[in-house]
Amino acid sequence: MRHALGLAERAAEEGEVPVGAVLVRDGEAIGEGWNRPIGAHDASAHAEIQALRDAGRRVGNYRLPGTRLYVTLEPCVMCAGAIIHARVGEVVYGATDPKAGACGSVFDLLPSDRRFNHRTDCRGGVLGDLCGDRLRAFFKARR
Repeated sequence: MRHALGLAERAAEEGEVPVGAVLVRDGEAIGEGWNRPIGAHDASAHAEIQALRDAGRRVGNYRLPGTRLYVTLEPCVMCAGAIIHARVGEVVYGATDPKAGACGSVFDLLPSDRRFNHRTDCRGGVLGDLCGDRLRAFFKARR
């Protein structure tokens, strides 16, 4: 999660909402990303999507079973869908997202929705105060 926080800092330096994500398999980072929707002119360029794309390129497959995604903010519905399609095994997030979270805060897609053919375990609050503080500081500075 600390590596994901470092990537969140990179997003903030680029004027993006500070969210970072790292995808790990067998203790090795295989993909990483940070928020880039503004700079990339791409609404789907969330940190999680960037990390999945990076990992897919590195391993040569969009299916990423046996992986754990560390992300500083609870994934949204779009990212949850990509996580499910990529067959990520577990999501570990820092701060909850009371406006758009899809791991139980607003929606409960990971892991509770039994309509999907893949279930991804999900746990939150890992370095949650630190992740939340970083987000609050970013938005406070912008106001």
